[in-house]
Amino acid sequence: MSGHSKWKNIMHKKEKSDAQRAKVFTKIGKEIAIAIKEGGPDPAVNSKLRDLIAKAKSNNVPNDNIDRIIKKAAGETDVDYEELYYEGYGPSGVAVIVYTTTDNRNRTASDMRHYFDKFGGNLGQTGCVSYLFEDKGHIILLDEDQKIDEDQLMEDALEAGAEDFRGEENIYEIFTAVNDLSAVREALEAKGYVLESAEKDKIPSTYVTLTDPEDIRHMNLLLEHLEDNDDVQEVYHNWENSDE
Repeated sequence: MSGHSKWKNIMHKKEKSDAQRAKVFTKIGKEIAIAIKEGGPDPAVNSKLRDLIAKAKSNNVPNDNIDRIIKKAAGETDVDYEELYYEGYGPSGVAVIVYTTTDNRNRTASDMRHYFDKFGGNLGQTGCVSYLFEDKGHIILLDEDQKIDEDQLMEDALEAGAEDFRGEENIYEIFTAVNDLSAVREALEAKGYVLESAEKDKIPSTYVTLTDPEDIRHMNLLLEHLEDNDDVQEVYHNWENSDE
């Protein structure tokens, strides 16, 4: 889940159950299959695959699993997944974008419509909320041991081509142009930094705060159901929730 309190969601990711981790592995596997179909199985020449391998590692997918996923995807000639985005509104006008990979768009569309309707929102047309988000590369580093020199990290990030840098509570966020994500990630890794995540993200330009307890309950349920769906890869929203 992506949103204003992204770093808190990252901390939550680290505490996922085995079942949730297995679901994450499966979802990343689908993305890798699509990337290989589009650009081949060699990460040296397929930057999308290279980024997904880094994403898999940041989600604690073992190297052996990653190798198996790549070999399996490279041997499949009938990969039939589509990448589709759905846009809509949650309770009280929260903007929501759902990125899916699916082999059955009718099933996925039906599921998306059901979730939005059930939890106080509505599924909209393409473009109804995407103008409220900006596509960026988003790199996150955790400094739990407080060993990172913030000024040096900022200098290294900007020198590598980053556009923006933020630090809060020993968590650092680095923003890049989408096409610069790989280069900045690789430059930082080459300098010895350990990245918690490095992914393409959709950053909201404005945020919505919910105050009604029922709206908050429904918004949480909407996000839980979306993220639990096997076809859903990422959920982006502009809910500013201080309790996340």
